[in-house]
Amino acid sequence: MSLSGDGQSRASGDAKARGRSREPLSKRKDLPWIKRWAPERNMGELGVFLGVLLPSKRVELFRPNLDLERQGHRSFKAAAFDVGGRVGYYPLRFLGIEAEGAVMPTSTRDGAGRATLWALRGHVVGQLGLWSVTPFVLVGGGVLSVSSDASVVGKDIDQALHFGGGVKVYLNRWTMVRFDIRDTLAPRQGLKNGASNNLEILLGLSVTLGREKDRDARQPAPAPSDRDGDGFLDADDKCPDTPGIAPDGCPAGDRDGDGFIDPDDKCPDTPGIAPDGCPDPDPDKDGILGDADQCPTEPETQNGYQDDDGCPDEVPKEVAQFTGTIEGIYFDVNKATIKSKSRPKLDKAVEVLKKFPSIRIEISGHTDSTGSRKHNMELSAARAEAVKKYLVEHGIDASRITTRGAGPDEPVDTNDTKAGRAKNRRIEFKILK
Repeated sequence: MSLSGDGQSRASGDAKARGRSREPLSKRKDLPWIKRWAPERNMGELGVFLGVLLPSKRVELFRPNLDLERQGHRSFKAAAFDVGGRVGYYPLRFLGIEAEGAVMPTSTRDGAGRATLWALRGHVVGQLGLWSVTPFVLVGGGVLSVSSDASVVGKDIDQALHFGGGVKVYLNRWTMVRFDIRDTLAPRQGLKNGASNNLEILLGLSVTLGREKDRDARQPAPAPSDRDGDGFLDADDKCPDTPGIAPDGCPAGDRDGDGFIDPDDKCPDTPGIAPDGCPDPDPDKDGILGDADQCPTEPETQNGYQDDDGCPDEVPKEVAQFTGTIEGIYFDVNKATIKSKSRPKLDKAVEVLKKFPSIRIEISGHTDSTGSRKHNMELSAARAEAVKKYLVEHGIDASRITTRGAGPDEPVDTNDTKAGRAKNRRIEFKILK
């Protein structure tokens, strides 16, 4: 069978149309360019830049060396070549963070020699991320530094703030050009004279990462399916062939009537509360859970005495007598040797600690300010250890006792009088929670 005339032309046209339909379209050709490459969420940018720094004549980047002649502040040339790199992350279309490093080789105006300025900085970027051409502003901080021979200006690092703005032009999925103009505020010559203004003009090229994949505009997305007609699309329906309810589209009940449907209820036969539908394991909110809490509706008193039973209580008077400064413990002058007249007090402490085996204590030694601090710290620690040794030798488990030497750092009275210094020389007991 043969075709001629109009029939042959139509067949030829249909064949060309079919050929065109198999040709891939350029990505996002269905969008105007001004919207085609607008910023997207979770994009990354990695780039380099070139530009010029116009340092202030009064910028304070100088380290004097009094061993050299003709020392003094020197100004840098009016313009310095600026080159560097940057990396950025934009969790939102309109907001991101960036870090940059830049090097600016230059020399001094008076011809003393060459110097290299460099900067490390970070900033927050706010941008109008609606189009392929995206204006932005930024503000941040970092350091502005110089490195040179000591006879020029030496080496110096100063903190700096910067702010500015510019525009990005996203050319395609992967590339972007960018123009920045900024003012860097760095210390001015004479540290009390405020800040100097250092203008920076940059032109950069960046690679953009993290854009969403494109769908061929000619292929319409398939219509969402809901086979069981329960209002949950099959992609989100864990029971796509059985009508169900929230949250997963499966049939569900609530056997214990606590408002948590059974698939989400970890205790489906016992009424409970958020987040898992189980009974509250700590109704009195004292941190002691379940069967370990002997008083589940009354919070534990955290005072170092029976803190693990979950019940309110008070420290026994016998124990309370051994908190704070312990009167009746004496040492040889400037030594950690316990005097024999201290034994009644220490033996009483042993008796109380044996009677209440759950009590743990901290023993701290304190001195007055006489003598060197180092000696007093060592002496106070040694005296606390001597008291602990006595208690341990008389039957108290060493694991129940910690020691600390506070030296002269925690006085309770003045060190300007004999009576005050006597009060400051002391041993303290503290019940540990």
